[in-house]
Amino acid sequence: MPVSEYNHILVAVSFAVAIFASYTALNMAGRVAGSARSNARIWLMGVGIWAMHFVGMLAMDHAMNMRFDPFLTGLSMLIAIGSSLLALWLVSAEKLRLRRLLPGALVIGLGISAMHYTGMAALQFASIIVWNSAWVALSIIIALLASCGALWLTFRLRHEGTDVALRRAGAAVLMGIAIAGMHYAGMKAAHFPQNWPIEHRGVDSNWLAVLVSVVALTILGITLLVSLFDARRQARTALLASSLTQANQELAQLALHDTLTRLPNRVLLEDRLEQAISKANRESTSFALLFMDLDGFKAINDAYGHDIGDKLLVAVTHRLNQPLSGQFTLARIGGDEFVLLAEVSAPDEAASLASALVHSIDAPFTIDPYELVVTLSVGIALYPLDGKNERELMFNADAAMYHTKHTGRNGYHFFQPSMNMLAQTQLQLMNDLWLALERQELRLVYQPKFQAPAGPIVGFEALLRWYHPKQGVLNPDQFLPLAEKTGLIVTIGSWVIDEACRQLREWHLQGYALWSVAVNLSALQFEQPGLVDTITRSLARHSIRPDLLILEITETTAMNKPEQSVAILTRLTGMGVKASIDDFGTGYSSLLYLKRLPACELKIDRAFVHELSEAGDGATIVAAIVALAKALNLQIVAEGVENETQQQFLTQLGYHTLQGFLLGKPRTAEEIARDIQDPANIFTRSIYNINSK
Repeated sequence: MPVSEYNHILVAVSFAVAIFASYTALNMAGRVAGSARSNARIWLMGVGIWAMHFVGMLAMDHAMNMRFDPFLTGLSMLIAIGSSLLALWLVSAEKLRLRRLLPGALVIGLGISAMHYTGMAALQFASIIVWNSAWVALSIIIALLASCGALWLTFRLRHEGTDVALRRAGAAVLMGIAIAGMHYAGMKAAHFPQNWPIEHRGVDSNWLAVLVSVVALTILGITLLVSLFDARRQARTALLASSLTQANQELAQLALHDTLTRLPNRVLLEDRLEQAISKANRESTSFALLFMDLDGFKAINDAYGHDIGDKLLVAVTHRLNQPLSGQFTLARIGGDEFVLLAEVSAPDEAASLASALVHSIDAPFTIDPYELVVTLSVGIALYPLDGKNERELMFNADAAMYHTKHTGRNGYHFFQPSMNMLAQTQLQLMNDLWLALERQELRLVYQPKFQAPAGPIVGFEALLRWYHPKQGVLNPDQFLPLAEKTGLIVTIGSWVIDEACRQLREWHLQGYALWSVAVNLSALQFEQPGLVDTITRSLARHSIRPDLLILEITETTAMNKPEQSVAILTRLTGMGVKASIDDFGTGYSSLLYLKRLPACELKIDRAFVHELSEAGDGATIVAAIVALAKALNLQIVAEGVENETQQQFLTQLGYHTLQGFLLGKPRTAEEIARDIQDPANIFTRSIYNINSK
């Protein structure tokens, strides 16, 4: 007899199982390629298809009590699982081409058909089932078409998106109907014998439909929930991974690039230079290293402030990039110094490139509200002609750049061995400087500071001198720029602080307990994290009262990073150390930040003092500085006092402290000790005055 009636409840359950299994498969497909857990669970799709088929058979409203062969029933489940695994393999590919889709659909469709008819064969009758060939063929065709559509939909909907859940739900309904349609077409093809005796072996169907439905739906439901939780976990993991990747990229950017111009910094340049040398050696090629320095930038930076200077550097960077093409690395290695590493085939090509760079800077820069003019000095070193390693190339390109500066600026020169004399002198001086501290060649001299107009002495400014064994006494401007380039300025600065405290302790033990000492801090030293600890150790080592140590920083240094300067000076003055703003009037101060700086005095630049004796605005400026200092409750010091006219004028204006050659030249500690013993010396008179108070 044909199957004509079904238990409608079980039919509905079978459709639900098919749709639920399809949705679960679609949901898991999105994580098949990257998740081992999804790979492990994909077999549950096969279980769902098998469960739908099994419940569908149990839905037959038949007078016979159906029983099933356990072996064939289990085999039909394995066939369903195998088909699902093949689907997994197909949708995990990056692309699902037609030549992959059609054979896959054929195998999976035949597998589902095999699963169905193997399950039907598990029905235990005394005789065989009679099949309608047309319906069998139709069921197989439906299985093939359903497999093809299911594979295509699964592949297309495996990626997450905003509306993917709704689209998967719709696709799951279509897939479920197609799979169920194949099953019921296959059931339509079956004709069962009437009143044939049934073998009483196998599993009873009375409770089997409920059990299979509940188990299948429970397993699929748990699988779907786990899959959804997996999706959320993977989304969070992907977000964290993305954030970590972005953070690492930002750290690499900060470590290898200049924060202002975004150009490679010295570290990245050295790495690129090393790679360029290796490549040139390997391929027998050459390249050029161009060392560039802006002419006139320092004056602009000092006159208009670092904000304008920074904007100018960004504009310069933009112009320098315009003539560049091909393989190159443009780096900023500090201040207004740039280095270009470029592949060239001949010196003429390097010369053309240098000329283009020089001309790109010629036109004025408009940095509101100013129109600024700088020029470019370039030095060129060629590899392998002018150096065999990074150090030689950088040194020789730098020497060629300085030659350009000394011969008129605003141009370029190739490195020549004759330039090496100046370069070698600088290099030798740099090497000697490393040994100067160890050999005790650095010494301090002390220039007295007098209470206006002529005494008593209120303290000294410690000034550095290098007693070079061959070149004699060198002033700071002859060697400190080299120390700043090498970073040795930090070590030297720490020694200066300690030595000044040691000498101050000696004077205190000799009875001059009210003397103070002022020490200049370089910009690099001022920004060192260990500055406060260095000062604290020196004060403790020599038992010096903190308020007798004055730290002088230039106005330009203080205003370079005003917020940072306020923080550092606040920590120092919190210890009791005094702070002085040196060279006041030459930089670009913000009165807001100046008011916040915890300084105790302003020190006017000697250039303004010098102009007092000339026709000009010098007197107006120094008078304005006095008014500003009084408004901010600051002591005011004038340095560079060289004649009595300056002395009298500054005193009348209200300057508290004077310093200069008129009153006292810098002396060594030994010379000061001798001067103290001479009753006719101004030192002795001043000392008597200060100790009589």
